[in-house]
Amino acid sequence: MKTKILASGAVLALMAGMASAQTVRLGTEGAYPPYNFINDAGEIVGFEVELGNELCKRAGLTCEWVQNDWDSIIPNLQSGNYDAIMAGMSITDEREEVIDFTQNYIPPASSSYVGLTADVDIKGGVVAAQTGTIQAGYVAESGATLLEFATPEETVAAVKSGEAVAVFADKDYLVPVVAESGGELVMLDADVQLGGGVGMGLRDSDDELRGKFDAAIKSMKCDGSLDALIARAEYFGPEAVVFGDAGKEGC
Repeated sequence: MKTKILASGAVLALMAGMASAQTVRLGTEGAYPPYNFINDAGEIVGFEVELGNELCKRAGLTCEWVQNDWDSIIPNLQSGNYDAIMAGMSITDEREEVIDFTQNYIPPASSSYVGLTADVDIKGGVVAAQTGTIQAGYVAESGATLLEFATPEETVAAVKSGEAVAVFADKDYLVPVVAESGGELVMLDADVQLGGGVGMGLRDSDDELRGKFDAAIKSMKCDGSLDALIARAEYFGPEAVVFGDAGKEGC
């Protein structure tokens, strides 16, 4: 009888903890593999979904995913449609003027150009980039003619159709695109380092929530699980840039 009473008490305590867990809505694009995308079953999946679910678990939060188009992803955060952004968003000074960021969960990495041939004119030609990205801002200041599209798929299609001589985007996104093109697309030898890595975007007023996610991200850096997730073959692969010992400083 005593055992049953203790078990019942444990269940009640667990239920109380679940009931009191804060529900947090995470906004993502669902169109930027391997960061986030929609699978054949219509589910939002990808590196950020697996990471976000683990961060929520470590932070003691109940999380729900919300799909939102990239071009309105920051305004809809500010208007309260969700509580945080996980959408391959680079940390930049310009974005930090309107939203807050956690520490990065992807270290600063390369952006790259992809074209039909390796000798295209990326300085004076038409270069495609996704609207509102750090890459679009770079192209606009590079001397090339910027051609913006709402989705990353459209930027690649513009190169294939001849509307643009190249697309400029995260290298992590472009590598599998080139690999799957059957030789139609080539990676140009012109990598560029932009931004401060990828982090979660939050409203400036949500200091407590940012602190919870910061602690969860740091715990994954400290125990090596974040590097292991980044380097998984279905995400960025064993050659990906990871945090290594630098991520364990202060652990």
